[in-house]
Amino acid sequence: MASEWQKMLGGELYNPLDPELVQARNRARDLCQDLNLTREGQDEERRNILCQLFGRGGDTVWMQPPFFCDYGINIELGKRVFFNFNCVVLDVARVIVGDYTLFGPAVQIYTATHPFDAKLRRSQEFAKPIEIGSDVWVGGGAIICPGVRIGPRSVIGAGSVVTKDIPKDVFAAGNPCKVIRGVAEQDLP
Repeated sequence: MASEWQKMLGGELYNPLDPELVQARNRARDLCQDLNLTREGQDEERRNILCQLFGRGGDTVWMQPPFFCDYGINIELGKRVFFNFNCVVLDVARVIVGDYTLFGPAVQIYTATHPFDAKLRRSQEFAKPIEIGSDVWVGGGAIICPGVRIGPRSVIGAGSVVTKDIPKDVFAAGNPCKVIRGVAEQDLP
């Protein structure tokens, strides 16, 4: 029989109050609290916390606290990913982020979702993984919803709500987020 952890990562309904899951969330939230209490000159302390928190990429991530997540271990970062202030990642399922991706302030990434059936929602939830390619720029205040994939080198406009996959090499924005145009060299200053 699958554990609640396995069900959670497998996209199945699971009990979020399972003791193993509660303990893992508490660990991540304690690490986030420690991270958020560090000062700008405490680079070594921050790096140590980030390496403990993330499943991969804590050794090169560039982080501006405060930062919040559910588990941390389900977040796999490529090289030199940047999170600006006040980002939130609900990593109930895997969140995979490619190299050199940038997140503006207050970006929210949600893998967690809930059944529409109210009675079932009282005790169960599920999640869908999110994958964000390399060299993506997500503007401040954007929300990335469960199950979304964003292709490499794309730009997501500030305040967008990304509910569906976004292809590579495009500028997309809005609520819901839609492709506006391709990313071109004329975008350079």
